[in-house]
Amino acid sequence: SPLNRVSFLRTDHSFLSAALKHPTTSFLLFNNLNPLATDRATLEYVTYKDVEPLIGKDPYSKTEQQMISEYNSTITIPQLLFLGLDERDKHGLTYKVYTGSPYFALDVTPKGNIESEAKSLIQAVQLRGLKFLEDRIQAALPAHSAAIYAHGRALLDWNARNPFCAQCGQPTLSINGGMKRTCPPNDMASLGGAIGGSVGAAPTERPDCATRKGVSNICFPRTDPTVIMAVVSADGKRVLVGRQRRWPQYWYSTLAGFVEPAESVEEAVRREVWEESGVELGRVVIHSTQPWPYPANLMIGAVAQCVPGGEQILLKHDPELEDARWAELDEVEEALRVGTSALGESAQEGYKEGNLRLPAETAIANQLLAAVIRGFMGESPRT
Repeated sequence: SPLNRVSFLRTDHSFLSAALKHPTTSFLLFNNLNPLATDRATLEYVTYKDVEPLIGKDPYSKTEQQMISEYNSTITIPQLLFLGLDERDKHGLTYKVYTGSPYFALDVTPKGNIESEAKSLIQAVQLRGLKFLEDRIQAALPAHSAAIYAHGRALLDWNARNPFCAQCGQPTLSINGGMKRTCPPNDMASLGGAIGGSVGAAPTERPDCATRKGVSNICFPRTDPTVIMAVVSADGKRVLVGRQRRWPQYWYSTLAGFVEPAESVEEAVRREVWEESGVELGRVVIHSTQPWPYPANLMIGAVAQCVPGGEQILLKHDPELEDARWAELDEVEEALRVGTSALGESAQEGYKEGNLRLPAETAIANQLLAAVIRGFMGESPRT
């Protein structure tokens, strides 16, 4: 990511207020988790002036403690996230010792008492020729844009999925620049008006909640670990690839799956490969990771090697795969050169119909397979 998240400033509303209105600030809009863009490869940002009618002049004008004490569950608050500072911009906001252009993400999905303002903002950006990308996976974005998109989407999705406290079931309030949800002890909703609207009236005291005491991880975004692995044969000359039923013809990838509770990454790699393909693994080496905001996964990439005699493919355990097969390194190398793309898109020039297809370069599966070709497991590099 090009952004410094400066996470320690998320509770500093003086900083957030300054960041909100700075002329170098960029807002990435999401409508039903779809990002605003010019085209599939280019995100588009708007300014504070554009979003002010929806978010108000300054949603950070009060401290977090004031916001919590004046909480009203009947009022829809636009979900605004502070993403970080792009420190490459030396003309950006300077706050204490930090300088950079601020980035925010904003949910403009029409709902509640902000429906009209949200619809107006959506219409305004669409009149400029912009659109919200509706593809579930944005594989065409360059790396720096993909990182910002993933950050914003994952946090907006988490906030949307957790409007109620997991401990007591009461509505929660987003704080910490969108990075935490808290369960307020009181609710002004019973007063029948806006926050503080009834002079001298006392808010309703809500039931006691364990999340208000001590250190609690219930109120923070979750990240679910998944493993994804390039599997090499015992002799190092072939790679295991598999395909799901819904994928286009000839399209294969590496195997993947979730890490289960009380399971190491290495154990998860061995278990998932055996469950999906019947192949038995020995050595497992972690290679790299990639965030995957669908909704909140961290893909832990590994390269693993079969034990001698463990290469027989059996699809009778887990029915997830339609097919799995061993591909020679020459075939994988050729596919990485001319047969990669996002799912369902055309391959590069030089691809011959019927040959192996693989994920695009932006996918960690591609990088794992390329690592095998380069000799990551100790075999002689091929390129």
